[in-house]
Order: sequence, then C-alpha cells, then structure tokens
Amino acid sequence: MAKPSQRVRLRPWSPADLWLLRRTNAPEMTEHLGGPETEGQLAVRHDRYLRIDGEAGRMYAVVLEPGGEVVGSIGFWAQTWQGEEVYETGWGVLPEFQGRGIAAEAARAVMAAARLHGNRRHLHAFPSVDHAASNAVCRKAGFTLLGEADFEYPRGNPVRSNDWVVDLDALPD
Repeated sequence: MAKPSQRVRLRPWSPADLWLLRRTNAPEMTEHLGGPETEGQLAVRHDRYLRIDGEAGRMYAVVLEPGGEVVGSIGFWAQTWQGEEVYETGWGVLPEFQGRGIAAEAARAVMAAARLHGNRRHLHAFPSVDHAASNAVCRKAGFTLLGEADFEYPRGNPVRSNDWVVDLDALPD
C-alpha cells in the first residue's frame, strides 16, 4: 500500500534556522557528506544560507503542512559543472520524518523554485553512489540519472557520486 502524500512548502531560510543546521549535522545525517561540521563551520554555512538569494540560488526550510512543522532543509545554488552554468541541489530531512516521501516532494518544489527564480537550465544532484535513500529521492522526484561522477563534498572530500539532472525548461508550467 502506498503511503499517503505529504504536503510540503518551502520557506526562505531565516536567522532562526540555525537549530535546523545543528540537527542535520548529526553523524547519521552527514555519513555521506564527510561527517559533522564544527560549530564554527555551521555558523559560516548559516551565514552563507542567509546571504544566498536570487539567481545565485536560494535556501529553504522544508515545512510540513498542515501544521507548519519544520522537517528539513533544501536549496539550489549556482555551480559550474562540466563547463556548463547549472544549479546544484541538496537536502536533509530530519530522521523522524524520513521515509514519508517528504524529500521527493521538497525536491519537486525546489525544481519549481529554481525555474521561477533562477536563470539556468539544468538542476543537478550529486548523492554518493552508496546513499540509497538520496538516490531514491532523485528517482522519485523526476531527475534523470546521467551516470557516476567524481565529486568533492565538502571541498577536499572526494566522493563517487551519481549525477542526476532535471531540465528546468522542460518542467510543466
């Protein structure tokens, strides 16, 4: 039996969202991302999230409706990939909300946001080849798998990733 669909909305990142970065910084949430960051690194990331806006990208808290509970984060940001100016996306859903399809719904919502606010044609996601859950999110959200690629995340941490892409211009209006 399929799980009922959840409704999500994206809320722009706010100064009050540092707690969310701290929650998603847990070892089980960062296993495929090089491990937890220091408090100083989180503060830098939080500041970057607050400053990113417009065509360079946007960061969001994922809000579950009805009720308005913040359950994760997602965003898109400018990136150059294989000589093309693209957007990259990434997400994190708090453990107690995982397995409900929330991340895939948030990914579809961020596709629409990138199309609306951005100026680049392609949105990529680069989950580790070993991260079954994030690869499933990409598949469920409608990304196309281009194949494996060598990637760094964070900088200096080499990762064998899957390169997933969506053509933002091909999304329905």
